[in-house]
Amino acid sequence: MAPRTRSRTRALTALLPPALALTATLGLASAPAQAAVWNTCDQWGNTTLNGYTLYNNIWGSGAGSQCVWANSGTDWGVWADHPNTGGIKSYPNAKKVINKPIASLGSLRSSYDVTVPSSGAYNTSYDIWDTDHDYEIMLWVNHHGAVGPLGSPQGSVTLGGHSWNVYKGDNGANEVFSFLRTSDSNTGTVDILPILKWIKDTKGWMGNETIGDVQFGYEITSSAGGLDFRTHSLTVSGS
Repeated sequence: MAPRTRSRTRALTALLPPALALTATLGLASAPAQAAVWNTCDQWGNTTLNGYTLYNNIWGSGAGSQCVWANSGTDWGVWADHPNTGGIKSYPNAKKVINKPIASLGSLRSSYDVTVPSSGAYNTSYDIWDTDHDYEIMLWVNHHGAVGPLGSPQGSVTLGGHSWNVYKGDNGANEVFSFLRTSDSNTGTVDILPILKWIKDTKGWMGNETIGDVQFGYEITSSAGGLDFRTHSLTVSGS
């Protein structure tokens, strides 16, 4: 697996080459019958809807075509046609900004309901960042195909309503803590705060970091022929 990079979080403005963008628009046929309120096939296309920022985010090398459409910030989907080659191609996602230190949070929870393809290589994951981008916490709720986490295994733990296999690594820009659900799930609720406190207090892997972004989306390595990823509903709430 290629090392992770912070490039997927940068506010870049480059667009797909015209020929690729034209090909990508074919994917909009996968959107639901009702007209989406927003869609894009731009490499870094993004918008904000009802408190969530949606981001197409095609950041990896060797990527193909990808389009995102949305009825709202919490009801959206992705059509992606990335070749069957190694390395992460994209992380289309919806982001909620929290901006609170861990010790100041009384709660941080999220619920998800998705439909994912039975082919390709991808994971459905939360990507949680501190405001300085020193730490990245990934929560994989499902995955398929030849994908794996960065770093070395750290055992298993039950936290936030789920059982996880834990990995710890470094991509050269930030530390990465990956929690892989021990069985795949397409719908559920994650109590995120106990996971952050376990990393901070039990393991001592980070201090009282200010949690900036809670992202949820699909880290796609391959989806040859065009595959659909559907977020039926998503909520992220912190206080």
